[in-house]
Amino acid sequence: MGPVNWLAVVAAALAALAFGAGVQGAAARTARQLVLAGALLLLTSAMMGHMFARVGAATLAVKPWLYFMMSGGLALAFVAPALAMGEARGGASAVKVLRGAAFWIVSYLVMGTVFWLFKA
Repeated sequence: MGPVNWLAVVAAALAALAFGAGVQGAAARTARQLVLAGALLLLTSAMMGHMFARVGAATLAVKPWLYFMMSGGLALAFVAPALAMGEARGGASAVKVLRGAAFWIVSYLVMGTVFWLFKA
């Protein structure tokens, strides 16, 4: 296992936070919401950084698509379905469920892109 690139971890969390604030609009930009979202995204990004460190720089250098496959795959296979089930159980419309799932898939792909840019 290689070392975790902590600079990439922080940058990925900030990039996802900026994406989320931009998509969610002014209502989601209170200081309290940004701090909570930032802390949770930092946790997610740290685990993603650990995942890429486990794969190793040598493997990622010859298979750069793994950054996107692994980050998007996490969102597609775990995060989006879990959140979609919770929203659906709460009575959300299909459009809202799909919008929420798409938001998290793109957020995770943004983080994967940052790791790819840093070659973490």
